[in-house]
Amino acid sequence: MKVERVLAPNPGLFTGPGTNSYLIEDGGEAVVLDPGPVEATHRKALIAACEGLDVRAVIVTHTHPDHAPLANPLARWFQVPALGYEAGPGFRPDHRLANGEVVEVGATSLHAIHTPGHSDDHLCFLSGEVLFTGDHIMGGSSVLITDAASYMDSLHKLTDLKLDRLYPGHGEEIERPTEVISWYIAHRRRREQEILAAVAAGCRTVGEVVEDVYREVDPALHGLAVHSVCAHLKKLAAEGAVRFEGLGRRDAPVELSEGS
Repeated sequence: MKVERVLAPNPGLFTGPGTNSYLIEDGGEAVVLDPGPVEATHRKALIAACEGLDVRAVIVTHTHPDHAPLANPLARWFQVPALGYEAGPGFRPDHRLANGEVVEVGATSLHAIHTPGHSDDHLCFLSGEVLFTGDHIMGGSSVLITDAASYMDSLHKLTDLKLDRLYPGHGEEIERPTEVISWYIAHRRRREQEILAAVAAGCRTVGEVVEDVYREVDPALHGLAVHSVCAHLKKLAAEGAVRFEGLGRRDAPVELSEGS
């Protein structure tokens, strides 16, 4: 298997250097993974990278706007199916991939692993000891999550795999998978304890929790942090530690449960 990264020209505060689109090649066949946003220069770069190859499919890890919108137009160009877990904004799969389903590329098998948490429709793809992680794990940073319980379960799925290398949706490839996955798990556990401590110390809204827990983080990222804090509060509420019902709102009230 040969892997070529084609970096989308969409750098930013939320995307880092840009979205990593991957050309996965084996035996003259190829698939494009996460073609990214609809952008003419990037589209041309992907088509040029595929020159001389038999493109079999265009695949998305999830349907966020920096990963999926180019998938359907590119699939039509190559006259191949667009594959993903489910439909989302700007993306309609020709075939919905199920957990455990396999996409063949020459002699390479890409095994779809459903890894919700960053998004409900998120898939990673495993080939041997190589994992394409989308936004489940990124190079050089933590990720936005929408469901903390699902995200932790999805991280623990990866601990059962023998991995040598990760190809993330943003940032550089990761050569110490076990160490990085362990860091992600520890980071989420630490964040959860910080959020619980903030509520115990008197924070009474999601916004107050964000200001306390993320006080050393660029304020421009606090809007995204609201989603991660809400994801953790939802988990803590399900466990009986807090009272919280306002998913996604800065002004949503939160308090410790009686006896916590």
